[in-house]
Amino acid sequence: MSADLAETSEAAESTGRHRDPLIRALGFLGLRTRPVLWSLMLGVAGALSALGLAALSAWLITRAWQMPPVLYLSVAITAVRALGISRGLFRYLERLATHDLALGAMATARERLYVALASGSPAYSVTLRRGDLLTRTGDDVDEIGNALIRALIPIGVGMTTSVAAVAIMALVSGWAALVLAIALIVSGVIAPWLAARGSDRALGDAARANTAAAEATTTALWHAPELAVSRRRRSVLASARQADAEAIRAADRGERIEALAAAATPLSLGASLIAACVIAIGLASGVSGSLAGVSSTTGLLTPMVLGVVILLPLSSFESTALLTEAGIQLERSRQSAARVMALVDGARQIGEDSAVGDAAIDDVAVHVEPTTLRLDAARWGWSDATVLGPDAGVTVTLRPGARMAVVGPSGIGKSTLLLTMAGLLDARGGSVTAIDDAGNLLVIRSATCYFAEEGHIFSTSLEENLRVARGDVTVEEIHAALAEVGLADWVAELPDGLGTELTGGAESLSGGQRRRLLLARALLHRAPIVLLDEPTEHLDAADAERLLGRILDPSSSMFAPDRTVVVVTHQLSAVDRAAVHVVDLSPAVR
Repeated sequence: MSADLAETSEAAESTGRHRDPLIRALGFLGLRTRPVLWSLMLGVAGALSALGLAALSAWLITRAWQMPPVLYLSVAITAVRALGISRGLFRYLERLATHDLALGAMATARERLYVALASGSPAYSVTLRRGDLLTRTGDDVDEIGNALIRALIPIGVGMTTSVAAVAIMALVSGWAALVLAIALIVSGVIAPWLAARGSDRALGDAARANTAAAEATTTALWHAPELAVSRRRRSVLASARQADAEAIRAADRGERIEALAAAATPLSLGASLIAACVIAIGLASGVSGSLAGVSSTTGLLTPMVLGVVILLPLSSFESTALLTEAGIQLERSRQSAARVMALVDGARQIGEDSAVGDAAIDDVAVHVEPTTLRLDAARWGWSDATVLGPDAGVTVTLRPGARMAVVGPSGIGKSTLLLTMAGLLDARGGSVTAIDDAGNLLVIRSATCYFAEEGHIFSTSLEENLRVARGDVTVEEIHAALAEVGLADWVAELPDGLGTELTGGAESLSGGQRRRLLLARALLHRAPIVLLDEPTEHLDAADAERLLGRILDPSSSMFAPDRTVVVVTHQLSAVDRAAVHVVDLSPAVR
C-alpha cells in the first residue's frame, strides 16, 4: 500500500519514453499509494454522505407529510443530522489530505527537477531561456500538482458517486436508473472529454504566451539599467504587455469552451428530472409499475419513492459538475507535464551522452595543465537556424597565457561565442578544440571555466559564495583573490568577515561589488582557460579601465602567466592592443 509510485515511472522509463507525459510526471511527483487512497476515500465518503443525505431527506420529507407518530421518524431524523455533519467533515478532511498530498508532491517534483538539471550537463541548462525555466519550474509543476486536486481525486469521487446513485435508483426504477446513467455519462464523461479536446489549442497558446510574458518581464527587471541606457525599456515593456494580452485572449477562448461544456451538466440534470417525473407518472398510473418493483395490481407509487426518484439526481450531479473542469485540468496538466518531462529528459540525455559526464562538475575532473584553445573557421549560435559570426568564421589559436577581447554591439553574439568556446554550445560551423601540451585533444569543458554576466550570488556566507568555484580553496587563497579584485577593504569592514551572510544574494551587494565577487571566483577556479562576460560592468569608468587593464595584461599578478583569458567587453580604451588579440564582431568590421 505504501509503495512509491515513482518506482513505477522509473521502471517505465527503462522501456521507453513514449508514455503519456502526465503518467510519467505523476510518478515524478514521488506519490505513495496510501496517501492517495486516503484522499480518495475521504472524498468518496463526503460524496456518499451527500448522496445518502439527499435520498434520506427525500424519504423523510415525504414520510413526514403523512404525519406518522414522531417516533417512526426518530431514526431517520438522527441519520439526516449525522449525514449532514459527516458530509461537511469528510469534505474538510478531504481538502486537507489532498492539498497536503499535492503540496508535498510539488515540492518533491521541484527537488527532483533541480537535481536533474544540476547533475546533468550545463550545456543543456544554458540553452534554456530564463522565461522557459521559470515557467517550467513554477507554473508547470503547479499544474501537475493541480491534476491531483482538481482532476484525479474529483474524477474518482465522481465515478464512485455516479455508480452508487445509479444503483440506488435501480432499486426504485430500472428506467429511471437507465436515464440517470445516460445523463451522468454525458455530464461526467462526454462533456469533460469534449471540453479537454476543445481547449487543447487554447491551453497551448496560453502557455506559450505566459512563457513569453515571463521572459519579457524578467528581462525588464534584471536588465532595467541597461535597457534604460539603450532606450529599449519601452519596447521590452510593450512586448510584455502584448504577451500578457495574448495570454488573456487564449485564456478567454478556453473559458468559452469550458462554459459550453459546463452547460451539459444542468441540461443533463434537467433531462433526468423530467424523465424521472414522467416515469413517476407512469408508475402512478400502473404503466411501468412492474419495472419499478411496485405492485402492478394497484399501480400506486408511494410519496417516499416519488421523492427519491426526483431528488436523488440533484445530489448525484453535484459530483459530476466538477468533472468538466477536471477534464480541462487534465489536458492543462498533460501539456505542463510534457514540458517538465522534456526538461528532465533533455538534462539526462545530454548528461548521459557527454564525454565529461558528472565528473565535469567535480573539481578533480578539471584539467589544470596549460592548454591551447583553437578556433578554426568557427561559427556559433543557439540553433542551426540562427548561426552567428562572420561568414568565414573566426580562426584564432590561443596558446597558454594568451589574452583575447571580444567586442561588438549588443545582440551580435559575443556571449554566445563565449558559451561555444566553453563547450556549452556546439559550434555551428568550423571547430573549437582544446589541446594539451602533448598534443592530445581534451574535452573543452574540462579545460575552461565560463563566468556569465549575470552569475548567481547565493543567500549564504561570502566564503561559501566563493567556494562555488572550488570546494577545497583555502581561506588564504580566498583573501588573496579578494585583494586582487579590490574587495579586501570591504571584507575587513564586514561584521563577520568571510562568514558574513549575503542575505538576499545579489540584493545585498552593489553592482560593482557583485562583479568583483564574480571575478574573484574566476581567480580561484583551476581551469587554465578563463572566459569572462562583461567583468567590469557597473563599475565607474576609471575603475573599469584599471581592472580590465589588469585582467588583460599578461604580466599582471591577477591571472597566472600560463592561464588564457578571454573577455567580452565594451571597454578597450585602456588595453594594450599589442598584447591582446581583439575579435571585433561589428558588422562594419566584417
